[in-house]
Formats: sequence, C-alpha cells, structure tokens
Amino acid sequence: MSDIVTDFNAYRSKMNDAILADNNKIIKRIFNLDTNAFTEGALDKKTKELLGLVASMVLRCDDCVKYHLESSHKEGLNKEEVVEALSIATLVGGTIVIPHLRKAYEYWDALESDR
Repeated sequence: MSDIVTDFNAYRSKMNDAILADNNKIIKRIFNLDTNAFTEGALDKKTKELLGLVASMVLRCDDCVKYHLESSHKEGLNKEEVVEALSIATLVGGTIVIPHLRKAYEYWDALESDR
C-alpha cells in the first residue's frame, strides 16, 4: 500500500483509539451515528459514500475526503463515478475546493495503484 494511504490509515486508527479510550459518551455516540449513517438503507452504500465525498469536498475536509474516497474504493466505485461526484463538488463548492480536488486525485491514484 502506498505511503499516503498507509500513513493516513495509521494516524486515523491511532487517534480514533485515543479518542475512544477517553470513554466520552457523546463522542462515542457521534462515532456510532456516523458509522450507522453509511450503512445500507433506502440509499445504497455507494450512493451514501458519494454523498459523503461531495459534502466533504465542499466543507474542505481533506481527512473526510480521504475517508470517503477509500470507502468508495472499497465499495467498488470506479474512477469515472468518483470523478463525476468530485466534479459536482467542485461546481457546488467553487474554485476554493480545487486544492482539495488535487489532493483527492492524488489519494484516489494511490488507492488505485494498490490494487
């Protein structure tokens, strides 16, 4: 796995463990809500991941973008589907999201190179 993917996942896992170790009920409920929101429902998981990706891009959260790119990749979305979602995010978010678009492309390419 490429360094960019490995480093992100290692840091995310380490910090999530540290955060959850504090046993704060509110934070644990937020984490649980986030997990459950992206399960299969009226919308399939692929659609929910693309919605999360677009929202993350517009909010300019690079960690969130990486998370949703990786989840989208695991769900079997292809580059064309992801790029179409990223194009909507760029349209909605405006030119200020272009730096995040660059990072998203870099991360997706890293995910693809690990196949």
